[in-house]
Amino acid sequence: MKVSASLLAIALGLVRAAPVPDFEIEKRSTVQGFDISDYQTSVNFAAAYSSGARFVIIKATEGTGYISPEFSSQYTGATNAGFIRGGYHFAHPDESSGSTQAAYFLAHGGGWSGDGITLPGMLDIEYNPNGAECYGLSQSAMVSWITSFVNYYHSETTRYPLIYSTNDWWSTCTGNSAAFHTESPLVLADYNGSPGTIPGDWPYQTIWQNTDSYAYGGDSDIFNGPLSGVQKLATG
Repeated sequence: MKVSASLLAIALGLVRAAPVPDFEIEKRSTVQGFDISDYQTSVNFAAAYSSGARFVIIKATEGTGYISPEFSSQYTGATNAGFIRGGYHFAHPDESSGSTQAAYFLAHGGGWSGDGITLPGMLDIEYNPNGAECYGLSQSAMVSWITSFVNYYHSETTRYPLIYSTNDWWSTCTGNSAAFHTESPLVLADYNGSPGTIPGDWPYQTIWQNTDSYAYGGDSDIFNGPLSGVQKLATG
């Protein structure tokens, strides 16, 4: 029986599978990172970096009356280990305006510089640890508060802050506002094995906080893209 050259090549394993396009490979790429708060003092930066983590987000401030006593040492530790790093602010919208808290954050570790290793600051806006879930604000008032914070931060740094939240809180307390999806990258917390529903018309999460227990300290964060994306987020 006569066998065509193409069939013979397949039989002999000479025909290779079509290469996977670069954009598909990149879409599946992720980068490990983590975030840490003031109470998470047992952090092994060197081991985390050696394991492949490349970015850290560190609590700097809360409201307008609290500066993390661990921030300076944690920030220095992350820097010395080679991480791209940045600070975050835990919001208390019931205490003062968004712009006031953004100014406080900027004055105490939340700034940004174009040095290639500093992430824009992150606004942690989520469940009230001490009272009403939405801090007593209506959905429209909450959106106005976040807008005030975001716009002030941008006016002072030229960068929009990251926004950290959950789908449940964002839907409940902002009415699932789509006011920020073109400006502020989304950091989405969901511990159920996937990022889940993406709120607020964001097309995807930039960072997924997938667990509150990272092997080397703090909470585990997964950047949605390759390392070059983390670097781009830092440089602007």
